[in-house]
Amino acid sequence: MAESQSLFRKYWEGYKEFWGERFGFLDDYSKFIKRDKPLPSWSSADVEDFIASDPVHGPTLKTAREAVNFCVAGSVVGAVSTAGLSWKYSRSLHGAGLALAAGAVFGWTFGHEFANHALQLYRLDTPAAQVKFMEWWQKRCEGQSEI
Repeated sequence: MAESQSLFRKYWEGYKEFWGERFGFLDDYSKFIKRDKPLPSWSSADVEDFIASDPVHGPTLKTAREAVNFCVAGSVVGAVSTAGLSWKYSRSLHGAGLALAAGAVFGWTFGHEFANHALQLYRLDTPAAQVKFMEWWQKRCEGQSEI
């Protein structure tokens, strides 16, 4: 039993750095997720205030928020079309429901890819803009709680 644990440990140590690099973005968000008291919800007006106040990360965050519209549209089109085709050919409610869910996921993915090219998201550092917004929101909430 000890040998199997050491074998797994050797295997894990070999890939720990590899996976750590790929999921390094989780470290950026962990300081906001692993809080004793969660951050309060924000509104669209709060996001607009950040966009207006930060000339570097504001436009990036605004573009990322616009990309969500492409994703939602793709999700709706994908869900309706695949569920419709499934219902047309199978007349199975269960199959149409699964097709609805799968079509929504596929549509979201295609919508994101379309937005990535149409809005040139590949040129922007959207995670950095999101982290900057979270830092801004944290400072703003802490400043209001002290008053």
